[in-house]
Amino acid sequence: MKHDHRSGPLDTSALHLLHRAGQCAEVLFTAEAAKADMTPRQYAVLVCVSQNPDISQTGLVEQTGIDRSTLADVVRRLVKKGLLQRKRTRQDARMYAVRLTTKGTNLLGSVKPTATKVDQRILSVLRSDQRAGFIDSLGEIVRAMSRSVPQI
Repeated sequence: MKHDHRSGPLDTSALHLLHRAGQCAEVLFTAEAAKADMTPRQYAVLVCVSQNPDISQTGLVEQTGIDRSTLADVVRRLVKKGLLQRKRTRQDARMYAVRLTTKGTNLLGSVKPTATKVDQRILSVLRSDQRAGFIDSLGEIVRAMSRSVPQI
């Protein structure tokens, strides 16, 4: 028998609930995408690169919200897997431009349905008339916090 333990203030903490929701989403994605050996962050990077060929790693930080050191590690791993290629930019030899390889494009295409399935599973806990508003609200939180907290 499962007990319904209450955690008091955590039940109404946006910080805690967003963190827990993120954990749940990550577990779902990781389980569904196990065959592809891909994390949610790696997926986000591949999606962003597919929409922005030759984006700089700084641009990826801005677009994904992944911190610089973590992003550099994610890109390094994706390059090692043969999913991304990285080259120095002409404008600044210290910066890298990143683009998908054919293998990366193919893997991304095969994982997109998995990500859609995870999104649908997450949203399925809400009534259908709540889903768009929920996504809009999350987007607004991210946009507002990104503007007010520069390192996000």
